[in-house]
Amino acid sequence: MPPSTVLFTLARVWAKLRRMSASALRISNLHKSYGKAVALADLSLEIAAGEFFGLVGANGAGKTTLIKCALDFCDIQSGAIEIFGVPHRQTAARSRLGFLPERFMPPHFLNGRDFLRYLGELHHRPYDEALARAKFAALELDDSALDKPVRSYSKGMTQKLGLAACLLSAKDMLILDEPTSGLDPKARALLKHELKAQHDAGRTVLMTTHALHDVGEMCSRMAVVHRGQLRFAGTPAEFIARHRSTDLEQAYLACIADDQLAND
Repeated sequence: MPPSTVLFTLARVWAKLRRMSASALRISNLHKSYGKAVALADLSLEIAAGEFFGLVGANGAGKTTLIKCALDFCDIQSGAIEIFGVPHRQTAARSRLGFLPERFMPPHFLNGRDFLRYLGELHHRPYDEALARAKFAALELDDSALDKPVRSYSKGMTQKLGLAACLLSAKDMLILDEPTSGLDPKARALLKHELKAQHDAGRTVLMTTHALHDVGEMCSRMAVVHRGQLRFAGTPAEFIARHRSTDLEQAYLACIADDQLAND
């Protein structure tokens, strides 16, 4: 291998290690309640830049609320949140993020191309027709959808449009709330390939999911949120070992079986 190639490779590895040494998201002693109902209780969590992180929990566990708090979509009672070192209430904190909500509802009066162009303007990126078609193809969404109004899309097509917009944003961190919702098995496999490519490029990926198999396959670390409390944060292998289980599913059942927080 030529010396120049070796130096280039080492430079890329060093750059990736530097990115991963910083925090993409730091949550400290977060408390969020809706009236008397506690949604998140004194929750602390840190995600390093460059990680592929899976957030796991049952419906109503607090996963989406945690994301809403981080993105300043709702007030918090106490605690602190930083995104790439910037306090979450500052607009600049979200400048490096691409986000797909669990219930993605694009403006129905736009066609696919107009929506991508609009999102591109928000992300300060020019619309690239060839890149848009390539990303549609990567998610198995026919490029004829670019000309169709969003109101004519199926649930799966709508989800793919939102995912394409996130991937085209080229942001440093992607936050995806149940990204495989509405996707058929082939589309799920294609999406996982795309997300791995994003991670390999040095981007941080945070996704909420119910699919524990996907967590084990893709995530470098994971966290379990149950009844608003953090039950575990670490690697999938550590999670299985802690609960003396044979797979993530059995470990998850053991983790949430006891209402007392596990002692680390």
